[in-house]
Amino acid sequence: MLSVTAIFTALVCVVTMSFSVYVPATRGFFNIGDSMVFLSALLFGPLVGAFAGGVGSGLADLLLGYSYYAPATLVIKGFEGFIVGELNKRKPSFSVGSWRIYTLTLGLIIGGLLGYFGINYYSGDVEVALGSSYFTLNIPQTLWAVLSVLVVASITYLAWKHDPEMGWTIFTVTVGGLAMVTGYFIYQYFLIGPLFQIEVVAIAEVPINVGQMIVGIVISLLLVKPIKKYLSFL
Repeated sequence: MLSVTAIFTALVCVVTMSFSVYVPATRGFFNIGDSMVFLSALLFGPLVGAFAGGVGSGLADLLLGYSYYAPATLVIKGFEGFIVGELNKRKPSFSVGSWRIYTLTLGLIIGGLLGYFGINYYSGDVEVALGSSYFTLNIPQTLWAVLSVLVVASITYLAWKHDPEMGWTIFTVTVGGLAMVTGYFIYQYFLIGPLFQIEVVAIAEVPINVGQMIVGIVISLLLVKPIKKYLSFL
């Protein structure tokens, strides 16, 4: 478990640093590090999720030059990982039919949110950072609409054929992600906002952080089942 914690802490840090999308229109950006925070918590529980999420993300802030965010990130992302891991262990008992309805409902919500935030905040010209390389892409709104439909269709298929209880996984990562969004808003608005006179940035960053949460949820949902299946053979 010590080795797993070290590996996932490094994964959170590297993935957070390696890929980000900057949107000039909002001066916001998201990274996909939350996907690894969610994944570590879903696979190995709250303690690994908390340590990997907090320490890995905090290290990324330090290495990227955002040291004034690192203390908050340590707490916020650590809490995010702990919530996901803890809730994931407390799955209630429902009938298969009830789980399918629950999962389909949450799948529609996640797909709808992905389309909404993608179309409204991440379409048009965006600056993409891949490691140390930067380039500009034009992302059409139709791409987000197609991705939204694919997410809903995939969750519907999996809920009906393979994993009716996936809805609980969606719920746990959504709660953890909302805790992250709330934590950064409080930190930006009440702590560093008055210090740097940037309270308005805290409000503008909320949809950016929600978009980051949704992307992290989708990636973690795609990865958690195959990795669990692989680990069962080890």
